[in-house]
Amino acid sequence: MNQDRIAIVTGASRGIGRATALALVANGWHVVLAGRNAADLHTTQHQAVSPAHTLCVPTDVTDPAAVRALFDTTVTHFGRVDLLFNNAGIGAPAVPIDELPLEQWHAVVNTNLNGMFYCLQQAFRVMRQQQPHGGRIINNGSISATTPRPNSIAYTATKHAIRGLTKSAALDGRAYAIAVGQIDIGNAATDMAERMGQGILQAHGAIAVEPLMDVSHVAAAVVQMANLPLSANVLFQTIMATNMPFVGRG
Repeated sequence: MNQDRIAIVTGASRGIGRATALALVANGWHVVLAGRNAADLHTTQHQAVSPAHTLCVPTDVTDPAAVRALFDTTVTHFGRVDLLFNNAGIGAPAVPIDELPLEQWHAVVNTNLNGMFYCLQQAFRVMRQQQPHGGRIINNGSISATTPRPNSIAYTATKHAIRGLTKSAALDGRAYAIAVGQIDIGNAATDMAERMGQGILQAHGAIAVEPLMDVSHVAAAVVQMANLPLSANVLFQTIMATNMPFVGRG
C-alpha cells in the first residue's frame, strides 16, 4: 500500500497557497501544485525543500473539465488524494454595490464559489472510490465568511457561501471517511492583503492601517489540520492578526 500522503493545493502559485504547499512538502507530503500561471507554479516548486515531491498541474478552477483533469492527473501520478486545500480565490474592486461591474461579480462567483465546488466535487469522487477510501478537504473561507468589509459584496457573498459548502460536505462526507473543515484567515501578509497594511476603509468611514501576520502562521495552521487522523476534524478555525479590527467594535 502506498504510504505517501498526497495533497492538492489550489492557488499554489502565490500567497497562502504557496506558503501552505511549501509547508506541506517540508512536513513530508507530496503536493500537487494547481494554479493558472505555470511559471508561478514552477517558482513555488523550486522553493520547496524537496521539489521532487511536487507536481505542477496548471489549472483554471472555473473550468470543470480542467478540475477533473487535475484530479485524474494526481491519481495517475500518485495513486490517490489524501488532502485538498481548496484555496484558490480572487477579489473584486472595492466600490459601491451599484458600481460593481457584472463581469467582476461573475468572475468572483465563478472562482470563489463555483471553482471551489468543482474541486470539492472531484475530491469526493476520488476519495469515495480510492482504497482505503477517505481523505480530508480544507476550504479557505476567510473571515469574510462571517463578517464583511465595506464595499466587498462579491467576495463576502461567496465566502459566506463557502460555510454552506463546508457544512454540507462535512455532513455528506461522514459515510466515506471524508473530513471537511474550513480555515478563516484574517490579514495574512500576502499580495491580496497588502492594502490592509497601507490603510483601508473601515465600517465607520475612516481609513486605518491594519496589522498583518506572517503567512507562515496560516500555513502552519493548515498543516496542523491536515495532520489530524480522519477520526478527528477541525470544522472551523479562525486565524488572524491579533490586533486587527475584527471582533468587538474595532
